[in-house]
Amino acid sequence: MKQKKSIDSETHSPTTIESSNDRNGQQIEKGKLSYDWALKSMKIITRIMEKEGGKKPLSGLKVAFCLHITKETSVLVMAAIKLEAKVLLCSANPLSVQEDILEFLKSNDITIFAKKDQSEKEYFENISRTVECSPDLIVDDGSEMHVLVHKKKLKTVIGGTEETTSGIHRLVVLDHKKSLLYPVIGVNNAYTKYLFDNRYGTGQSTVDGILRTTGIFIPGKNFVVCGYGWVGKGVSSCLRGLGAKVTVTEVDPIKALEAYMDGFNVSRMKDIASMGDFFITCTGQTSVIRKEHIDQMKDGVFISNAGHFDVEIDIDYLHTIDKCPKQVRPYVQSFNVGRKKVNLVSNGRVINLVGAEGHPPEVMALSFANQLLSIIYLAKNYKKMENRLYPVPSAIDNKIAEYALDSFSVVIDELTSEQIAYHKKANF
Repeated sequence: MKQKKSIDSETHSPTTIESSNDRNGQQIEKGKLSYDWALKSMKIITRIMEKEGGKKPLSGLKVAFCLHITKETSVLVMAAIKLEAKVLLCSANPLSVQEDILEFLKSNDITIFAKKDQSEKEYFENISRTVECSPDLIVDDGSEMHVLVHKKKLKTVIGGTEETTSGIHRLVVLDHKKSLLYPVIGVNNAYTKYLFDNRYGTGQSTVDGILRTTGIFIPGKNFVVCGYGWVGKGVSSCLRGLGAKVTVTEVDPIKALEAYMDGFNVSRMKDIASMGDFFITCTGQTSVIRKEHIDQMKDGVFISNAGHFDVEIDIDYLHTIDKCPKQVRPYVQSFNVGRKKVNLVSNGRVINLVGAEGHPPEVMALSFANQLLSIIYLAKNYKKMENRLYPVPSAIDNKIAEYALDSFSVVIDELTSEQIAYHKKANF
């Protein structure tokens, strides 16, 4: 009987190499198909490239993207390359890397610091490695990269953008302290971003993440949505459309009143904790679901988070109570809390990107059009701008809305000359 040859970490048989290459090739092809699929639904980005391509607005600039590595992100990144930027890319979440997209982008000679299912340590190390490449412009999602650049006091950055509500909050602190090192455009606050991405995009993709990870039957279930900002509104609406009984918790009286007027039950967390079947945090705040709430919850309850950071649920308490939770499904951990089981979805991280594929391309086209036009605007105007947080210029917001309507084949009315004259007269 022949002895099998051992294969150490430095040597591989031809069969192993061939299998690895085949798998890599398959991932690249799959990623290319996903990119093409998304591009067809993101016609706004194509329009921008057609208009700006000849001007080469990003030529000579190194742009660092800290975003979820999805098919929609690949469209934005490839557009920046076609506008002659040198691109760096890392992930905005340890668990939101889609491997086929990663391999496809690597095959296009893009410098990427990320891998699928990286640890939290690896995640921060990869952001740091990206920053060490001295980017000129930063496109961030959560402001992890912006914060690191400010800690390192990096001097190469001439401007940046921010995608999320949570990230904007961090930049507002720096802005109030007059500590920003460069101008930043808050893309999240553009009408064509938060009215659609945060509401319709997160609403649908969060429910998609719930269904993929848990397979739960939604009709008749008691869902508790924590927070009624744009994300909470979208999630609540989608769940109600599928037959769920939705209760909203809020700390803002105006948002709570709005939720009530929209037909949702509104309650305090401590009063609804024992009744909910499924809890979703959508606040961007810390410690929304705490020990006292978890202790009241029923057996078999699900807890999840739709916010950017994994601070909304007291995950440390769960791990203190049960140091060896069972992985009952991919991205669903079951904790023994007393005599009941509490199911944590997606490790308490953003469920629509960990458990699903994130927003559909049509809605991400609006967000990423804002990102693309904003970095072009910064490249052209950064020398005239102060080191502070700016809104997206209204001209960009309006132009994206026009592009979006055109991509949906929607035509709207225009004011007549008489109406224009009347409007000017009425607003003397």
